[in-house]
Amino acid sequence: MTLTVTRPTTTVPESPRPFGFVRHSLALARRSLIKTLRTPEQLLDVTLQPVIFVVVYVFLLGGAISGSTHDYLQLLLPAIMVQTVLFGGMATGVNLNTDIGKGVFDRFRSLPIARSAPLVGSVLGDLIRYVVAIVSLLGFGYAIGFRIQTDPLSALAACLLTILFAFSTSWVFVFVGMLMRQPGGVQGVAFLVLFPLTFGTSMVAPKESMPGWLQAWVNVNPVSHVMDAARGLMLGGPVAGPVGWTLLWSAAFIAVFAPLAVRAYRIRL
Repeated sequence: MTLTVTRPTTTVPESPRPFGFVRHSLALARRSLIKTLRTPEQLLDVTLQPVIFVVVYVFLLGGAISGSTHDYLQLLLPAIMVQTVLFGGMATGVNLNTDIGKGVFDRFRSLPIARSAPLVGSVLGDLIRYVVAIVSLLGFGYAIGFRIQTDPLSALAACLLTILFAFSTSWVFVFVGMLMRQPGGVQGVAFLVLFPLTFGTSMVAPKESMPGWLQAWVNVNPVSHVMDAARGLMLGGPVAGPVGWTLLWSAAFIAVFAPLAVRAYRIRL
């Protein structure tokens, strides 16, 4: 008599089909978008915070720096728009770190999807934060006197360029989110990165009024190029140089930090 031994079979997840990476990333971006819409209080930092910055700078410092709050508002608002979306990108790293701590990404590991799809989906889903930030800021600015001095297409280009740069820098925060053990650590490191980048610019004061060493930093600061590009597209002035530098910096941030973030994600999980 012959005994037949049946060995248990293990199910191996199928490899993603061609273009599956894009489909899976968009599906996870939809998840991130739904999560944001169901908890709208997450948008307070990109709706109320920029309004507070504008009020503080324009009405407390505008008269002293520019001599006219109206003229200062025209100069300040495009720069505040850049600052707002950069701070909004910090939430991407914090949310990813929180989801990992809750075990959400353990489920993603068992799915037949690309390892980087959850990260890409989260970054794409958080683009809504940038749109909400820009719309709310421009709406408030228009209500208190800001006016675009070029044309609607140029203003739209300024908004899209700002969103592109924020998308690229959000990979820095994703990388930090994969390294830190707690969401509070992500916020702490993010603020250390953002403050010299956003305030070490000509956002609130002309760089000619700064000491030489600070002017040198402003000249090479990538955020300065984005702010100059946004001002040129919205108010008029040099555009080609700042836009070119912004595109180069955006490509560099994605090329460097997106692979690092994916590698850190694989190591952590």
